Amino acid sequence: MLGDLGTASLTVGLLCATLTALLWLRVALFATPTRWARLGTVATLATAAVACALLETALLRHDFSVRFVAENGGRQVPLYYTVTSLWAGLEGSLLLWLLVLGGYAALLSRRRYPARLHAFTMVVVSTVSMFFFALSAFAANPFGGVSPVPMDGPGPNPLLQQHPAMGVHPPLLYAGYIGLVVPFAFALAAPLAGREGRGWLRAARPWALVAWAALTAGIGLGAWWSYAVLGWGGYWAWDPVENASLLPWLTATALLHTAAGRSADRAAWNVVLACASFLLVLLGTFLTRSGAVSSVHAFTDSPLGPVLFGFVVLAVVVSTLLTGWRVPERARHAGTPLLSRNTAVLANGVLLVTIAAVVLIGTIFPLLSGPLGGVRTSVGPAYYQRTAVPLAVTVLLVMGVTPALWVRDRTSALRRLVVPAGMALATVAVVGLLGRPGLPALTAFGAAAFVLTGVAGELADRLPRSGGNRRPGRAAGLVAHAGIALVAVGVAGSSAYGRDAERTIRTGEALRVADVSVRLVGVDRSAGSGGMTVRARLRLTEAGGGERVVGPALRYHAARDTAITAPVIRTGLLRDTYVTLIAVAPDSGSATVRLAVNPLVGLLWAGGTLTAAGGLLAAVRTARPRRRDVVAAPPDPIAAGAR
Repeated sequence: MLGDLGTASLTVGLLCATLTALLWLRVALFATPTRWARLGTVATLATAAVACALLETALLRHDFSVRFVAENGGRQVPLYYTVTSLWAGLEGSLLLWLLVLGGYAALLSRRRYPARLHAFTMVVVSTVSMFFFALSAFAANPFGGVSPVPMDGPGPNPLLQQHPAMGVHPPLLYAGYIGLVVPFAFALAAPLAGREGRGWLRAARPWALVAWAALTAGIGLGAWWSYAVLGWGGYWAWDPVENASLLPWLTATALLHTAAGRSADRAAWNVVLACASFLLVLLGTFLTRSGAVSSVHAFTDSPLGPVLFGFVVLAVVVSTLLTGWRVPERARHAGTPLLSRNTAVLANGVLLVTIAAVVLIGTIFPLLSGPLGGVRTSVGPAYYQRTAVPLAVTVLLVMGVTPALWVRDRTSALRRLVVPAGMALATVAVVGLLGRPGLPALTAFGAAAFVLTGVAGELADRLPRSGGNRRPGRAAGLVAHAGIALVAVGVAGSSAYGRDAERTIRTGEALRVADVSVRLVGVDRSAGSGGMTVRARLRLTEAGGGERVVGPALRYHAARDTAITAPVIRTGLLRDTYVTLIAVAPDSGSATVRLAVNPLVGLLWAGGTLTAAGGLLAAVRTARPRRRDVVAAPPDPIAAGAR
């Protein structure tokens, strides 16, 4: 029953999305009232919500006649992870995708923009909805039946039942991914809207900020999940699916920078970046859901690969035809000085796009090397450390220079850089003498000190002011910059100063790393209804003589026939102690243990939070005057037919 209702909801959703796209096209071409088109948008959202609700009901009722429940549900799964099972499998995750996409479309339909620009934008968004409804209904329907009906299911992947972030990370990541469809739609709609398309960038920027903030938070939570669950002691492995989330983040960051200030000078950049950000989302969707790459974050092989790849190619072709047939005219203005904010913003945009290109090459190279060379070649972290990391440090330096260039007087701008530069040099000198972390980390420490000192100075200048001269939007940007700098310190510190060791120790023996040691006290085994848990009792001794018993474990899940690690993490102010159980001898007399000391990892989570908060504050600030500004927007030379 639930399966039939779910399939019907997807079919109705596809019809609603198709009709909605046609209704918005009618509004755009014939200037008809928008009432029916708005109702169609809401109906599309409602069908996605019904489909999600039906699948959640099937999961909670353990209705194993529904194929998705039989493959991802289980009677022994805790309630929280039963709910999150909706997005633990490929088909259910597409329903979440449709729900978030429908939510964005409904919110966008209620906003007030120039009529033709708004209508064509909604046509693009509705067309994307139509594709994903068709994908879910025909190629990845979670409501299919199974026969015979099993008595129980295996539950979701055991890795997805180990951390509460599973309930927040995918929805946030999807909110970031899918939110980038709005700037993409505005960029495609602008040439079609003629003169009304001139203000597309000002209309799109708040949506880009919201999507960017959500994507930042989603990536940060994903790194936290990887650190806390996978047991390897790291947070970023340059995995293809991790890279797939980083790519649109990089281009969206570049878009937010090039869209600021005198953005008409960079009209072509803005269009390319708005389109590229969502096209990279579609590419990431293909990588994650096609089985093309092997990753702990990817879904298994599925029939969606050719369909998704075809849609990516179609989206690229349509984007090129709509935005590339008319080269924007250059804005007529005096030459831009080399030492200016516009130059710094453009330089940062170029650097971010270059990093994205480097990461993209490393991500897709293994996919191309097999068909072209006969042997599939992998790209390891060393490639990214030699290419992307130096570029990222350069971005930090340019980011630190930019706030000082808000003043027009070059002499004043140079004076504002003296203190940050001095602090950066002092940091490099002190850290280099005390720790000798290596050139990449040393440069990152100096660049972060440069940024943080400049941000502190700018905030000190701005916060005490009263009256209308304050710029909260700039303050939000400074907060985000400070967050990025803290992330850089966390990455550099944990990479340069992190220490680890792995060894098999017998009962009574110890493993030591720096001033931390663990001594094996014993091994406990316990059996449950879902499998077996093997836990090592270790006496952890840290600096200062503090001792405690910790219990990293191995958990075997019989339903999935897989064993996973459950590490123990002792979080301190300046470092984490990370203990992982790798293996246990059959007689329980010895255990293979990995002990790691990870300095400054907490700055990663603090910096990511600050960065996302800065983006959200900027979105709120930017969206507040939207109605007045969009209608009276200055000319934007990208709009085809504007002259």
